[in-house]
Amino acid sequence: STGMKFLGEGEWKRKKHGPEYRRQWRKLHIGIDAKTLQIRAVQLTTNNVSDSQVLGDLLNQIPQDEQINCVYTDGAYDTKQCRQVIADRQAHAVIPPRKNAKPWKDTKSSSLERNELLRTVTRLGRTLWKKW
Repeated sequence: STGMKFLGEGEWKRKKHGPEYRRQWRKLHIGIDAKTLQIRAVQLTTNNVSDSQVLGDLLNQIPQDEQINCVYTDGAYDTKQCRQVIADRQAHAVIPPRKNAKPWKDTKSSSLERNELLRTVTRLGRTLWKKW
């Protein structure tokens, strides 16, 4: 997602005279096909909606009969709910674990896959793992 200021005074005025009121932001969440670079899903939310909350809505914008091979996200999507939504579409989740990640105790395939990834990141170190 990316943030967009849609209502508020200009930057110069704010710097010169100080802020008059709270600025409002919106977050634009975009799903892109990695092969064609076409935008496949779009969701506009308020700034208090987390990235992980909209993943299901984004994937639902892609027709169920279209196969999704992989879903690439950042660590904000490293939740059980996101991994389950991706697994429900028979797709592979490529999500880096959060920096403070702990292994999950359940035995769902998405949790086991994440735990294996977490062990690899711990063994290699995050910097080396990112290059790998």
